[in-house]
Amino acid sequence: MTAVGVPPVAAEVVAIRPGSPLTGSVGVDGSKNAALPLLAAAAAMHRPVHVGNVPSNTDVETMLTLLQQAGWHAARPVSDPHTVVILPSDRMQSVPDADTAARIRASYYLVPALLGAYGRALLPWPGGCRIGERGMEQHFKVYERFGDRTTVDDHGYLVEAASARTGTVSIMLPFRSRGASIAALLRAAVAGRPLRLGQPNLSPEVLSIVEALQVAGWECRVSESVLTLAPHPAAPTETITWRVPGDKIEAGTLACAVAATGGDARIFGVRGDDVAPLVDALRSLGVPAGTEDDVLAVQARDARSANKPLRAIASLSPGGLDADFEPPLMAFALTRPGTHLFADTINPGRHGNLLPQLARLGAEIHELSPTECRFTGPQQLTGAGVETTDIRTGSALLIAGLTARGVTTLGGLEQLRRGHADLPTKLHALGADICEVTP
Repeated sequence: MTAVGVPPVAAEVVAIRPGSPLTGSVGVDGSKNAALPLLAAAAAMHRPVHVGNVPSNTDVETMLTLLQQAGWHAARPVSDPHTVVILPSDRMQSVPDADTAARIRASYYLVPALLGAYGRALLPWPGGCRIGERGMEQHFKVYERFGDRTTVDDHGYLVEAASARTGTVSIMLPFRSRGASIAALLRAAVAGRPLRLGQPNLSPEVLSIVEALQVAGWECRVSESVLTLAPHPAAPTETITWRVPGDKIEAGTLACAVAATGGDARIFGVRGDDVAPLVDALRSLGVPAGTEDDVLAVQARDARSANKPLRAIASLSPGGLDADFEPPLMAFALTRPGTHLFADTINPGRHGNLLPQLARLGAEIHELSPTECRFTGPQQLTGAGVETTDIRTGSALLIAGLTARGVTTLGGLEQLRRGHADLPTKLHALGADICEVTP
């Protein structure tokens, strides 16, 4: 096996020019948003876990580094670099490096595993994309329901595990928080206690954790109103094998790029249910799209030019539009007739990142509020220098660059590569005129 390392530094900018419609076939990596909690869940299992289809973006590599720093063995076999093997911790009172943990938001998923191994979790406030205040109050309330004690200060937080307790833990979430739902599932698994979780988040990332715990021997029932989890008396003790689902957001980004250029393409490796809201949005804009097995097909050459507006409202509700679909959809909708409305109250700072960058390309977008905007398309953009201020802004700007006159140069690739190992290469494989440039 090879120790987990940090990928080489990327070129400083990507240059994009409009060209032929994107065509062909391309596969997506494993989902970053699903891989991060699954790796944290593996650390909480107290036995060997093999996690397949793990992507190599920098956020995932940071998580693996944190696990190593906290005493777990985490490595990718030389024979299968897409698999990560997690072995139980063999050190006492080890804590991950605060500066490293502050690079990603998902460091908070490590709390249950650290409580199970050491009885305490000391972590900095999470970092990651700067897209608005996303507090941890619901996480702390989850831990309080298990009897844990939380202390916070300006630098971070400390969670100290309660003494052993029994009985079902009942939690009612005030809103469908993905992070708090995963925290509750992992804390129950570590404590070995039944869980009854009201108003759970039912995103594919949460359901991946549910499926993983079922493989590990837990009994789980899921409905829109309540999720229950209970330990099985005869849970398996051998090595566990899990698999990260395909990246629905990468698939959606590629689909929007194909649609924006009027191309036809097949995108492999994504579950149909995971991209259903994105497919609905494409169809509402007149683009034939659909899924079969693990393939998302986009046939934009047959797109209709009907003047039909799109309402893209990010939602935490089951079946709602994932907020991470909104930026690539916005870049595509700029090419389509109609007056389109976009809103994202989940990440209140995202529009503040994306809209000024699109304005550099000449987009005219009316901000109705910090989280809601409206514009009329189609609009002709003009190439300019833009910056990846967060992962999804970067992916949206790649799409915009494919339709803008002239050359668009995209900087800040370290942000883009936090969520995508190499998205420009996938676009290039579909025929995009895109290349890395070192100034």
